[in-house]
Amino acid sequence: MASQDESGNSAADWWTVHCGLSPILATAIHNGHAVRPAIATLMAISEAERLREEDPFTAFAACDVPNRIIFHRSRFEVDLNRARDGAIYLSPEQAWGIDIWNAKPDPKSIRDTLSVYDAYYSMLRHVLRQLEKHHGRFVVLDIHSYNHRRGGPDAAPSDPKTAPDINIGTYSMDRDRWAHVLDPFMEKLRGFTFRGHRMDVRENVAFEGKGEQTRFIHETFPRTGCAMAIEFKKFFMDEWTGLPDKSALVAMRAMVRSTLPVLEESLGR
Repeated sequence: MASQDESGNSAADWWTVHCGLSPILATAIHNGHAVRPAIATLMAISEAERLREEDPFTAFAACDVPNRIIFHRSRFEVDLNRARDGAIYLSPEQAWGIDIWNAKPDPKSIRDTLSVYDAYYSMLRHVLRQLEKHHGRFVVLDIHSYNHRRGGPDAAPSDPKTAPDINIGTYSMDRDRWAHVLDPFMEKLRGFTFRGHRMDVRENVAFEGKGEQTRFIHETFPRTGCAMAIEFKKFFMDEWTGLPDKSALVAMRAMVRSTLPVLEESLGR
């Protein structure tokens, strides 16, 4: 029997899709931690190391978005945000210098893993076609998180000049076409106050949004799909222990929720 994580998802589960009456979709494609047993036995990387480079709790941030897709597999099994030929980290250079494997997957295991990748993008295309059909245009909030204490648990955090609270990646976006949606969204986030200060929200600073999912959306839906890569700095957890800051998580979820009326209004212009 496949083991289960705390949310009840097993290593056999691929993803969960929730559908609602809204043109806004959120995804958390690096939220997952599960690895199927046949792959786990080949890995040298520990669960703690995997968790540090995954995006735990991003599914929680998306909870109030009516349409949402949560991926349950670890990015160390298959990374949906890489091009297909790089979706499996086979060398340390693909994975922050981490040596992942005791023994690399054989060709059949790789084919099986890439079948999940292909099925995900087939499913995503279908979900977005339905949003396009019902609403004409749609927004995808591609929610991620990033580490800012890579020097160690006791080291100083990254310089805030290059590590905003929230980084919005727009590399593949037609910026002129979607400015009327993107700019009010960012202003709404900047107006959110948490622990006495407003959110530092900037565009293409820590990351530029060069991931595969936003590229796929903008290429497949060039006139109707606006996808934003949203990177929350891990102010909502201890990136070394994996423990959450519950009040920060609630605030992060509220931030995302607060943008929904703004996004729907802007999209309708």
